[in-house]
Amino acid sequence: MKAISLALLITCFLSHLNGQNLTGAQLLEKAIEYHDKNGYWASFNEELHVTMETPDKAPRISNITINLLEDYFQVIATRDSVTTRFTINKGKCTFALNDSTNISEEKLKKHNLSCKRAELYKNYYTYLYGLPMKLKDPGTIIEEKVEKKTFKGKDYLVLKVSYDHNIGHDIWYFYFNPKSYAMEVYQFFKTDENGQQIDDSGEYIILTEEKVLNGIKMPKNRAWYYNKNDAYLGTDILN
Repeated sequence: MKAISLALLITCFLSHLNGQNLTGAQLLEKAIEYHDKNGYWASFNEELHVTMETPDKAPRISNITINLLEDYFQVIATRDSVTTRFTINKGKCTFALNDSTNISEEKLKKHNLSCKRAELYKNYYTYLYGLPMKLKDPGTIIEEKVEKKTFKGKDYLVLKVSYDHNIGHDIWYFYFNPKSYAMEVYQFFKTDENGQQIDDSGEYIILTEEKVLNGIKMPKNRAWYYNKNDAYLGTDILN
C-alpha cells in the first residue's frame, strides 16, 4: 500500500514539474487541446448571441455569424432603437442602418458605418472567440519562456505573445490554469515607437464560465478592465 502511495506521489510531482517547465509552444498546444480538442475551429460555423453590458449605457445585443469555410461574417447589433448590420461575404462588404442601405452621409458618420468598421468587427470577434486557437495564425510570435504569475490571487501559467509589425504592435499575455490549461485571463499593452511595452496602457479581461459552441469551449463572460487603474469597462456575455 505504501509503495502504491509513493508511486502516485512521484507521478503527481513529476506531472507538476512538467506542467511548470513547458515551452510557450507546448503550453499553447495544451490550451488548444482543452478548448478545441477535436480541431473544430478551422470549420467553425455558428451564430453567437452576445450581450454587452457597460456602465451607464443600455445593453447592446449582438447576433454574430461566423462561417470560416464560406468566408462569411455578419454582426447585427441593437442598442436602444438603433440597429446596425455589417456583413463581409467573401471579401465583399455591405452595411445597413435599421435595415436600410440608403443612409445619409450624416448618419454614416454618426453611426460609424464603413467597410473599415466591418473589417474591424470581423477581426475583433473572430480573434477573441477563436482564442487560443487563433494564436496559431501566421505572424504570431510566441515567447518560448512560460512565466508563473499570480493575478488577482490566483496562480497561472502565462504565455507572452507579440505580432509581426504588419499585423499588430500590441503585446498580449494569456493566463492559463496550471492544472486544466483553460484560458482564464488575457491582457494586452500598447508599445512605444521603439516597440517597448507601455505599462500603464491597455486592458485585462477576466473570463468566467464556459459555453460549448461547435464543440469548442468558449468563455461565457468576458469582463474588461483598464490596466492602469483597474477601472471596469464592461462585460460581454455569450448567451
